[in-house]
Amino acid sequence: MEINYSITEEDYVDFNLFHARNSKSLKKAITIQRVLIPLIYLLIPVLLSYILDMPFLFLFVPFLVFSILWAVYYPAFVYRNVKRTAAKMIKEGKNEDMLGQHTMVFSDEGLREISSKGEKTVNWSGIEQLAEDTANFYIYNSAVSAFIIPKKDVKNRKELKSYLMEKIKPIGPNMIN
Repeated sequence: MEINYSITEEDYVDFNLFHARNSKSLKKAITIQRVLIPLIYLLIPVLLSYILDMPFLFLFVPFLVFSILWAVYYPAFVYRNVKRTAAKMIKEGKNEDMLGQHTMVFSDEGLREISSKGEKTVNWSGIEQLAEDTANFYIYNSAVSAFIIPKKDVKNRKELKSYLMEKIKPIGPNMIN
């Protein structure tokens, strides 16, 4: 099986956003920061009212409002920052091997990605997992990198998905079932 496709900056940003939203470690960090920072902000008025001899409620209300806003909007801020950073990184330096035209050749041994800058071959045992979002398939070859295949360039998505699921052994919760 062989697929020709084109990877754009948007596809690269989509992958980074997908990975961030599905990363256990990032989700854990966001949860901790989403809870811990507001708790710290709620302790500040207690300390300030004691030190400055000011009314507690006068100090507590603004810090409470800020804590609620933080807890509600912090995840969106993080994901917007991931998106912005990925877009900046892809514009740095030369990325012809990542962006542009690609050909993916699938065989019984593994896959071979061909771009204008060369080839990359990976055995099926070197593939970590298969994941997807609405726009792309992601064939993870490590915990943090993947081959991106835009769905818009795949004529028979169901056939490709079925073939890949047959070849790739499920190991994680993001695996396509």
